[in-house]
Amino acid sequence: MSRSTINDLPAFFAIAQERSFTKAAALLGVSQPKLSVTIRQLEERLGVRLLSRTTRSVSLTEAGERLLRSVEPLYRNIEAGLEALNLAKDAPAGTVRLAVGASYLRAILWPKLMEILPRYPDLKVEITVGLVDITKNGIDAGVKLSDDVPPGMTAVAVSPDFRFAVVGSKSYFTTNPVPQMPRDLAAHRCINVRPPPYDELWPWEFEKDSREEHIQVDGQLAFNQLDLVMEAAVAGFGLAYVPECLAAPYLAEGRVQRVLEDWCLPSQGYHMYFPESAQISPALGFLIDALRYRG
Repeated sequence: MSRSTINDLPAFFAIAQERSFTKAAALLGVSQPKLSVTIRQLEERLGVRLLSRTTRSVSLTEAGERLLRSVEPLYRNIEAGLEALNLAKDAPAGTVRLAVGASYLRAILWPKLMEILPRYPDLKVEITVGLVDITKNGIDAGVKLSDDVPPGMTAVAVSPDFRFAVVGSKSYFTTNPVPQMPRDLAAHRCINVRPPPYDELWPWEFEKDSREEHIQVDGQLAFNQLDLVMEAAVAGFGLAYVPECLAAPYLAEGRVQRVLEDWCLPSQGYHMYFPESAQISPALGFLIDALRYRG
């Protein structure tokens, strides 16, 4: 079979698919007269008519049907192979170093990485759990809540906005009343957060009907990681104040109960950040785009 015949096959396949010279020409990005010439030349070289044409319709002849059945699968396999080659050529490769909090890692990042990494075996991700100084530790990017992103950084949203949730285990509420107002928390054991590098405990912030309350709670335990706060709450050590996304699996399983829901403030979501002057590697650029929250 000549090279010209092979080159003309896509035109035949397009007409067989669309059953229209006009639609096939638009699909291929050529004029209808040029497409007609291509098909006529193909039929002349093969010595058979492939198409039956009327003013209203296009159909395949018996020879055209045989050609479609025997050759089109081979042609599609070639197309698929070339597409796979292009994807492999453009696939991200290299190592990306991230610093993330354990709560974001568990609730949001890890499920996404489980989808991404098997498809891109040359992409490597090294994760430091904890909120470290990325510029001093050779880390490409960090992830924090929007309000905590350091100055001088470019920030990209990697989660939707959410509210915080106050939750406690079912066992905790068997011996403690359900708080109805934020001020009721004074009578409860609460699990504090002392996020690094700050010296102060994290205040619990509430708002309802334009009334704001910032509560400093008390309890036996304080952590610098929200996932540990959540685990302590599940174990019955008191109430926790955590992002909804972290509490959601435990709420769905019925292991914790949510309280003061109508008082909980909305918060801007997690953001991936990196220095404004940083040279973004292709691997990091790919990961930023893959994790970006698009609404």
